[in-house]
Amino acid sequence: MSTKNLLVELFVEELPPKDLKKFGASFSSVLAESLKAHGLASEHSAITAYASPRRLAVHISAVRAQADDKAVSLKLVPVSVGLTPDGQPTPALIKKLASVGADASVVPQLRRQMDGKAEALFFDSTTKGTTLAAGLQEALDKTLAQLPIRKVMQYQLADGWSSVNFVRPAHGLVALHGADVVPVSVLGLTAGRDTHGHRFEASVDPVVLRDADHYAQQLEEQGAVIASFEQRHGEIVRQLQHEAGKLGLTPIDDPALLDEVTALVERPNVLLCEFEKEFLDVPQECLILTMKANQKYFPLLDAHGKLTNKFLIVSNIRPEDPSRVIGGNERVVRPRLADAKFFFDQDRKKTLALRVPGLAKVVYHGKLGTQGERAERVQAIGHAIVNLLRLSTVPYTVDDKDHFDVLDSKVREAAQLAKADLLTDMVGEFPELQGVMGGYYARHEGLRDGVAIAIEDHYKPRFAGDALPRNHTGTVLALADKLETLVGLFGIGQLPTGDKDPFALRRHALGVVRILTEKALPLSVAELVKAAVPAFGTLIDDPTEALSTFIYERLAGTLREQGYSAHEVEAVLALRPAPSEVPKRLAAVRAFASLPESASLAAANKRVGNILKKAEGTVEAKVDTALLKEPAEAALYEALQQVKPKADAAFDAGDHTASLQALAALKAPVDAFFDKVMVNAEDAALRANRLGLLATLHAAMNRVADLSKLAA
Repeated sequence: MSTKNLLVELFVEELPPKDLKKFGASFSSVLAESLKAHGLASEHSAITAYASPRRLAVHISAVRAQADDKAVSLKLVPVSVGLTPDGQPTPALIKKLASVGADASVVPQLRRQMDGKAEALFFDSTTKGTTLAAGLQEALDKTLAQLPIRKVMQYQLADGWSSVNFVRPAHGLVALHGADVVPVSVLGLTAGRDTHGHRFEASVDPVVLRDADHYAQQLEEQGAVIASFEQRHGEIVRQLQHEAGKLGLTPIDDPALLDEVTALVERPNVLLCEFEKEFLDVPQECLILTMKANQKYFPLLDAHGKLTNKFLIVSNIRPEDPSRVIGGNERVVRPRLADAKFFFDQDRKKTLALRVPGLAKVVYHGKLGTQGERAERVQAIGHAIVNLLRLSTVPYTVDDKDHFDVLDSKVREAAQLAKADLLTDMVGEFPELQGVMGGYYARHEGLRDGVAIAIEDHYKPRFAGDALPRNHTGTVLALADKLETLVGLFGIGQLPTGDKDPFALRRHALGVVRILTEKALPLSVAELVKAAVPAFGTLIDDPTEALSTFIYERLAGTLREQGYSAHEVEAVLALRPAPSEVPKRLAAVRAFASLPESASLAAANKRVGNILKKAEGTVEAKVDTALLKEPAEAALYEALQQVKPKADAAFDAGDHTASLQALAALKAPVDAFFDKVMVNAEDAALRANRLGLLATLHAAMNRVADLSKLAA
């Protein structure tokens, strides 16, 4: 059967810009998949999605007018139920046939086939293929029902009586199979071939589509609309780079802003604007944020990443003289920048320290008190972290000028002031700038070296790929701040559930993991959590075990994303080492797994672990050489005496790879032991000694990782 290309468009009032991209993807994919399910489109059909502020559309190639007929086989009843001994249909069979639209005349054509242990009757027939009109109608209904709409609106139809619910009022429906209109309807609209172009710049209205294949071309030529989201996106990027390049500048890199602007315009036209240079005295983060968030403008940066007084706008019209558009946008942005300058000037009249008492009036959480109490807890946790670093068995070196006493003093000061910018006018207007503004105000006040940077950095990393704190003070403060959030909320039972994580605890846990790993802090998760718990007094239950598990789960996820296997990750994290040690332990496990002896040793380790678990009472890792009766157990003991010191020495020196590789020499004696020695001997002393030998082996093998996790 011949095919034609299909075009479906729903013409609507301006759609929510932040949702347009996913609306377009959903509209095209759900509709196409539904047509494929009906046999009207194939897996080879090309799908082209279109989405502009006032339309959702899809072009699908090679669509049939009617699907192929289908052979259908229906199981009726067992032969013993459907036929009498002389082969006549029973009332049960007649009733069953009637339910599928047949009668007794088809009984001779019924097919017999074994169904399990009994023979059954099957009715074979052919079902007429779905027509495009019927299949497309069902696909459209399904597509609109599954559109990811966050909030619907109800509006009246043209008859003045009926009403429908949709994201925005819909005013047109196009459905073309080649050049033929497909008779479908939705939202009170009947399909035709007319659509509409740009509100002001279309050369004709309506745009009468010739066929499915000229949709994008006619809209662009006659309607002044680039229908494709991707094409508009690319055109905006091209124009931004072209205009910025003429000045040797770079537009701000913000994919979310770019997507939103793409969803706001149908015919992008990038224009250059500027503002007074005096506004550049305001921190550039403030100016950039107000231009992006409030006006959807693209600030321009110089070669050093410093903000200039030039910016780009993406207009939806292309007048011959753009001066009025440019002037209008420059007038609009000026009051916004003036507000930012006013906030900045006013905020600097009051120090951060003078704002701290006000935090006692800002509620953080109903069960965890105020931001003032939270700041005190962060200060206590920061002090505890410094002491852990000071006492760590693995030396941690801070700058010569920044010995632990000075570090502790800086952390205390930064923790006390870190939340004070929440009470500033600038952060009140732009919450995204918390921390950043605190850093600016701290520098303005001349706070000692490192404290201002720590205040600015203490929320880092804010998101995946974000930079980490730049100095030791900021590192400790950021870790303390995240631990305060995690310990406090876990301690009152506010855990994430499913995809709901209102306090971003998963992000905080990933931040803890990144800081510990990338800053090489020699601290375990459990000791950090335990050190943070006392800061809460009696407000919380001890969440050490649950929270430690939660953090290691986040670490496991990131490691798998980095390409480590589940077995490798599980083997290392089973021992819950300090996150800073995990990379080299994983490298050691991967090297060990490549040895020919690894599979056998991993299996033996698993067997040893199972034996020790089943043993009665506590098994001590000690051996009485006088009780080594069998040559194989004596040989294993001698091998351990030679291998264990080498493995331990390498481990203590931090060479985990050499530590694991030293164990390869144990393969032969371990295999011989299990072949020739009965562990559960009847003699209690012998049994205890052999279990002690296995416990010694188990401890020696599992210092770097739990090797049993590598066993298949």
